[in-house]
Amino acid sequence: MAETQDDTPLKVIVIGAGLGGCATALALHHQNFNVSVYEKLPRFKRLGDSLGLGENALKLLRRWGGQRLYDRLTEIGNQAPDMQIRRWSDGKVLAQQPLMDMAGYIGHRGDYHEVFLQAVRDAGIEIQMGREVVGFDEEGPSVRLKDGEVVEADVVVGADGIKSKARELVLGFKDHPRSSGYSCFRAYFPGLHLKEDPACRDLADHDCVNIWIGDDTHVVQNTLRGGEEFNWILTRKLSHEKDMEITESWFQEGDLEEVWRCIEGLDPHMVAAIKKTPSDKVLDWKICYRDPLPTWVSKSHKIVLLGDSCHPHLPTSAQGASQATESAAVLAICLKFAGKNDIPLATRTYEKLRFARTRQSQTNGEDLRDRWHSALKLANEGKEIDPESVKMRNRPLYAFDAEADTLQRWHTVSSQVAEELRAGQITPLFQVAGKAAVSS
Repeated sequence: MAETQDDTPLKVIVIGAGLGGCATALALHHQNFNVSVYEKLPRFKRLGDSLGLGENALKLLRRWGGQRLYDRLTEIGNQAPDMQIRRWSDGKVLAQQPLMDMAGYIGHRGDYHEVFLQAVRDAGIEIQMGREVVGFDEEGPSVRLKDGEVVEADVVVGADGIKSKARELVLGFKDHPRSSGYSCFRAYFPGLHLKEDPACRDLADHDCVNIWIGDDTHVVQNTLRGGEEFNWILTRKLSHEKDMEITESWFQEGDLEEVWRCIEGLDPHMVAAIKKTPSDKVLDWKICYRDPLPTWVSKSHKIVLLGDSCHPHLPTSAQGASQATESAAVLAICLKFAGKNDIPLATRTYEKLRFARTRQSQTNGEDLRDRWHSALKLANEGKEIDPESVKMRNRPLYAFDAEADTLQRWHTVSSQVAEELRAGQITPLFQVAGKAAVSS
């Protein structure tokens, strides 16, 4: 471990107080760093719909926030033991597996976020709301806030989401999302009135998760709190070029007429539930890709990306928040091991430790979507559907301990990074066509 020249704690600025930003603040605080969090929104609302937290993330959060934090998080999630994967037309169960194999505990994103925020506050970390970061000095490093204030630190973490400003600095250009060719209609609403309809009562009177798979489409249904809340997500392949225009908005209102067309031929039980959805609760979200980045770290090595700003996930991965939590754990330990005088060693080792793991999780989501969307085509060709072919394959991700892995691999990976830093040539995480190594 590198020796530091003074006893003052490492000062870290975290941009963004979403789930990834909060996890980063907790991980850094756990390593006794001085953490400041800046969030551009003046206040948070209960936004979004279902989100899963796997045991790979929960074990870290319990380590940082204790059993009370762990219990509060697991209480939010769906309590059903199993989930069912069903045939589109009639709901026939094609496969059943433990819900923990899907995403761990599935609950409302807003509820999870509030618990994360409270954990940060309980740790004594101030979240400065309504403080938008509009500029960076990466050599300082420092950030410039919208009101003109400049704040300095030893490290800046860009946990500012899919539309990250920090990412543009790290890359040196403004990157653009590309359409995945798929879109989601999403809805989350009080579900008690669904119990009054015999056609969908069996989906609404207890915690359950069901997934209907069809040709180039699927529907995920999630009932929580004994039917108090009901959530569905309809993913379908876009067929027209105009439909693939990228808005990348979380708040685009959904067209109910289009929803009705998309669920044609769906199991009548789920159709009945969807048709009872309040019209103002349906959102239309174009699913966008961002190509893997060649680096998550700025040229000065002092500004580093985390979470959706560098490794966004598809909904079918069910690991976005969990992977952001893992990244927070790894970054904090790397900063601890490298010491205050060797920030470049810490940030460059962090990105190398994390890249392959997050790519595995991302591609799991792509693989699952493709398996679901092609299963019935195989059945139409007279082939039997193997239940294993439509199951989720996330369970191997859960046993992983990001902190233990960092402790085990630190020496090997940091030694490689040290050599690259001495040579002034950083090997890219992902080789972009026509791009060479990153100059340090």
